[in-house]
Amino acid sequence: MASSNEATGQGPFNWRRTWALAVAIALHAFAFLLLVAPMAPPKQVQKEKERTVQVNFIEPPPPPPPPPPPPPEPPKQPPPKIIQQVKPPPTPPPPAPPPAVEERSANAVSAPPPAPPAPPAPPADITASQDISYNSRIQPKYPPQAIRQRHEGTVTLMILVGVDGSPKDIKVESSSGYRELDQAAIETARKWRFNPNIRNGQKTEGYVRVPVNFNLNQL
Repeated sequence: MASSNEATGQGPFNWRRTWALAVAIALHAFAFLLLVAPMAPPKQVQKEKERTVQVNFIEPPPPPPPPPPPPPEPPKQPPPKIIQQVKPPPTPPPPAPPPAVEERSANAVSAPPPAPPAPPAPPADITASQDISYNSRIQPKYPPQAIRQRHEGTVTLMILVGVDGSPKDIKVESSSGYRELDQAAIETARKWRFNPNIRNGQKTEGYVRVPVNFNLNQL
């Protein structure tokens, strides 16, 4: 035997070593089984816990207390008795006092002096106007051309009257429609006299409006 083991190059068989390896393998297998075995039961326990339903009974609330009884009605009192008061007879009015007598003292106060007269009213403003008494003597001449052509119409002049009553400016405000009639009215108005404008008592310049009528029936 010794020669055969030496010929193969291997040492002698060791039983202790073999048993030690077997025991180590068995211990590892047992430890592995311990690790694997407890994993299954917790799942079953958890499933059993999930399947169980816990029911808690809640007691109903107590009923509300009954409403208080209404207060008793107050006792009815009889109506008050009406006592008629007797009116006393009217008392006569007191006698009127005698009229007071005014006694004039020797040192009587003199009456206040009369108020001064009111100042005269300022003179009213008078606008410029036509001097009828003078202007009526100077009438416009009917132009011969207008007579031949049977022209008629009314010319309205706007005249600026100076402080001396003479016309300072003459304008045609409304034409008669014919130039010869308008020109005849202007020429005649230059010879007229007017009442000047008066403002605050002083003569001032002012405008006056004068219509001049041309009618063939008045010839």
